[in-house]
Amino acid sequence: MQAHEFEQRLAHVLEKAKHYGASSAEASLRLTHGQTVTVRQQNVDTIEHHQGKSFAISVYMGQQKGSAGSNDLSETAIEETIQAACDIARHTQGDEYIGLADANLMATQILDLDLYHPWTISTEEAIELAKRMEHAACAVDTRIKSSADSRISKNAVIRYYGNTHGFIGGWQSTRHSLNCRAIAQESPTGQMQRDSWYTASRDPQLLDVAENVGRIAAERALRYLNPRSLPTQQAPILFSAPMAVGLIGHLISAIQGASLYRKASFLLDTVGEQIFSPIVNIRENPHLLKGLASAPFDGEGVATKARELIRGGVLQGYILDSYTARRLGLQTTGNAGSVFNLTIDSTTGNLDSLLQQLGTGLYVTELMGQGVNLLTGHYSRGASGFWVENGVIQYPVQEITIAGNLKDMFQSVQAIGNDLEKRGSVLTGSWLLAPMTIAGH
Repeated sequence: MQAHEFEQRLAHVLEKAKHYGASSAEASLRLTHGQTVTVRQQNVDTIEHHQGKSFAISVYMGQQKGSAGSNDLSETAIEETIQAACDIARHTQGDEYIGLADANLMATQILDLDLYHPWTISTEEAIELAKRMEHAACAVDTRIKSSADSRISKNAVIRYYGNTHGFIGGWQSTRHSLNCRAIAQESPTGQMQRDSWYTASRDPQLLDVAENVGRIAAERALRYLNPRSLPTQQAPILFSAPMAVGLIGHLISAIQGASLYRKASFLLDTVGEQIFSPIVNIRENPHLLKGLASAPFDGEGVATKARELIRGGVLQGYILDSYTARRLGLQTTGNAGSVFNLTIDSTTGNLDSLLQQLGTGLYVTELMGQGVNLLTGHYSRGASGFWVENGVIQYPVQEITIAGNLKDMFQSVQAIGNDLEKRGSVLTGSWLLAPMTIAGH
């Protein structure tokens, strides 16, 4: 469908909803298509072509809401879906906080954020690229026995949203990636170690070359050979950039509206308070060109805008959609469905610089388990990584647990590197924290 067809279809859907008794309504259409090629041991493992389509609608009858969806976009299926949503609304208990976002917050301009870059690579070319990536991994060292797989993916999405305020808008986007998983083994009877690496971008021209991805995956697997455990102790922790992204994820979960109005967060009523070390600054930039989490408006049509989330360690605001904002007596922050490109300022140099600042302690490169309590901030997760002495990595470590409290961890951030993780919605370097408990043997 062309853009005008999406707009016409949504306008028709919204009119139908009102015809069936809705006082207001909102609806979305989404089309996806893509391909994934997987190679294992230089043989094609899978070739997947995927195509999807979906329609969703929420109708409001006063303070009652009904929602329904369908993967069938035929006129009959859409009409049945609208009727189903209306029937649900009629039998749903009222909620004074439901409803569309305020009309004056709707995006008035659909910004072109340069998110659509189709990849014209053929299936044969994708297979060859995956083989090159795997070959590069296996060529690094004889201890690389094979790749678990090498995968090439290309994806495109068209999404449109509209509501009875008269707002209808949408955009196209792409996301492409190369991913390699490598297996290392010291000897035929030795323990196998696995690790992976990937590159992702809206624009295929900005992807790292396949050989680099394969090489890095192999090097990451090799570095875990012959791991040790550690004695239980207190030591400073350096979270690698990908692991630091998880810390930001805990922050976002704790300041999202749903956690706040349910009083299920350790960061209740903390706007304006120092929740991080003063060196921490976090900004949200929804309009980053080619950003993997960029959007001109949120899931309710509210215009997105850049803002400071953390300034000098002080929380500047929450993450709210219109419903949670009303529950809290606040205004939506334009975050229905997502946060958009969080950027964390670096305070120091590269990873080597951070290792020097760490001195002696633990460099965490993998975390396991779900031992995070957002109500109390308690943090306890399985970890693996490397023991560091005098700023130099000594040996890999596994079978340990690190524990602390997110309140203390956030306050104890000592440095943030410039070794940016930029393959998702959070752009950050590695984080150095003050001593935490390490539970080992």
